[in-house]
Amino acid sequence: MIQKLTTFEPYRDFISEINSDPVFAEPMLQTAEQVEKNLNCAVHSPDQVPLGVFSDEEMTGLFVFLIVEDESYIEMLVGLSRSPAAYEEIADWLKKHYPGYQVDFVFNPKNTVIRDVLTKRGAEFYTEQKRMILTGDPSPVDTTGVEPLSEQYKDQYIAMHSTDGYWTGERVLNALDTFNIFIAEENGTVAGYIDVTKKNNEENEPFDFLVKEDCRRRGWGRKLLYKAIEANRPKRMALDVDIDNFPAIALYRSMGFTDDPKPLNQVATWYIDG
Repeated sequence: MIQKLTTFEPYRDFISEINSDPVFAEPMLQTAEQVEKNLNCAVHSPDQVPLGVFSDEEMTGLFVFLIVEDESYIEMLVGLSRSPAAYEEIADWLKKHYPGYQVDFVFNPKNTVIRDVLTKRGAEFYTEQKRMILTGDPSPVDTTGVEPLSEQYKDQYIAMHSTDGYWTGERVLNALDTFNIFIAEENGTVAGYIDVTKKNNEENEPFDFLVKEDCRRRGWGRKLLYKAIEANRPKRMALDVDIDNFPAIALYRSMGFTDDPKPLNQVATWYIDG
């Protein structure tokens, strides 16, 4: 049975127990800020839906989903369960209530239970990622050619922007209260870009970061990242990177980022039949 939750207080022990398990720990609940944003605020947010899955009145799963109805988009912010039946039930609930939607799941790659359920539903899985935190102070970098995105370069930015996830170039441009955008300009052409979150009093991150293949090995990646770091000061910064993206990891380490010991994360996308 699935119930919409109006409080998490009776379930704090359940949350703590599952989230302390290295196999089932929730990557989106690893900091106090994440707990506040993705869990505690959910019962008051009109866009977040907190759900409990129960069997004989005992909780077997706790989930929070961000639902963007205008975009037919859902993101799982919290998924805490060891029960295959709980994941199946929540997937059935999503399919019943949100046909035609895209659902993104960020989960612990050790959690084979959710992986098996999503595999059966035909979800697409992306490369595992690790978290890196800016702990050092990078050496100064000449950022000539790197500038905030202007109207002149918007079309080029949109055309080269990654379309793998929810945040396409168009969507980032429609959320400039959430993102700063910097581009690398070379002879009138956008050579690369970096989208950086700009949350007040919180940890920010380079959310999407790309240099054109024929413009690489010219220092643009270092310039863009340094510009993002400087623009973010004095706030903290962290990022997620594919575990097999060795050039990017080397760049981040050279700029003062170190590995976060917290669990890896993986993203899966499920397109619910409409």
